[in-house]
Amino acid sequence: MTGRALKVGSILPMFSGDPLKVRNAALDAERRGFDGVFAFDHFFPPGLPSDRPALEAFTTLASVAAVTERVAIGTLVTRAALRPIGLLAKMAATLDLMSGGRMILGIGTGDPIDQPEHDAYGFTTLSVKDRRAHLAETVAALKALFRGDPFEGGGFVAKMDGPLVPPPVRAGGPPIWIGAQAEEVVRMAGSLADGWNGWGVSPERFGAKVAILTEEAARAGREVEPTWAGIVLVGEDEAETERLVADRHARGFPDDLAWSGPADRFASFLHELAEAGASWAILVLAGPAGRRKLLSERVLPAL
Repeated sequence: MTGRALKVGSILPMFSGDPLKVRNAALDAERRGFDGVFAFDHFFPPGLPSDRPALEAFTTLASVAAVTERVAIGTLVTRAALRPIGLLAKMAATLDLMSGGRMILGIGTGDPIDQPEHDAYGFTTLSVKDRRAHLAETVAALKALFRGDPFEGGGFVAKMDGPLVPPPVRAGGPPIWIGAQAEEVVRMAGSLADGWNGWGVSPERFGAKVAILTEEAARAGREVEPTWAGIVLVGEDEAETERLVADRHARGFPDDLAWSGPADRFASFLHELAEAGASWAILVLAGPAGRRKLLSERVLPAL
C-alpha cells in the first residue's frame, strides 16, 4: 500500500426522504471513524417513478454541517445543469463557511438515466458534447468565483463579476471533484478540477483512469486527487454475504454491486484501490442495518 492513508466516506440515505435518518447516519459515521459523508443530488431516485422521495442535496448538507464537527461533507455528484452557476457557487461557499472548511463539491454532466428528472422539473437537456462543454465552463466559473475573481463568460455560462461575500473558508474555495468515466472528462478533471471520482470500477480500471488523470494534470503543471465510489455489500462472513446477495436478486435489485464479500476481505479490496491511486473510497453500504458498525470494527482499523 502507498504511504498515503485511504480516506473512507459514506453515502447518506437521501432516498429515505427522512431528514432525521440522514442526520443520524452522518453522526453515526462521524462517531465510527469515517472521514466523510456525501449526498446524492437527485430530485427522485434514478430509474424509479417521480413520486418516490429524495431529499435535496445542499439543504440537507447544511443540516448535516450543523450537527457534525469533523467529517467532510460533499455532493457525489451534483449535476451541472440543475442550478444556475452563480447560485451553485454561493451555496457551496456557504456550506464551506458553515462547516468550517469541510465542503467538497462533486460535480458531473449527468447520465441518460437522469432524463426523467429533467422532464419532470423542466431542467435543460443538452447533447453529450454540449454537456461536457457546459461542465468545463461551470468548473472554470466556480473556481474563479471561489478565488474572488470575475468569470468572463463563455458559450454556456454567463459573465459573472461576483464577488462571493462572505467567501469560502479555504483560499480557492471547496475542492471540486469531477465525476466521470469517459476519458475526455477524466482529462478535463486533470486539467481543471481538484479531484476526479470514478464510480463503481474495478481497481484495475480505476488505475488505468488514474494514469490518464495524472498525465493530464502533469501536462497542466498541477496535482489532482483520484477518488473512488461504489455500491458495496459487506457481510459478517461468506454465508451472510451469500444470503444477502441472493436476497437482492430475489427482490429484483439491479446487478450494480461494485464489490461483495465478507468484512475480512473488504480491507484487501480497499488496499487495492489505494495501490491504484485512490485517496478516497466512498461507499454506498448495501444490506441490512449495522454495516457502518461492521466496517468500523473490522475494516477501518486495518487501514
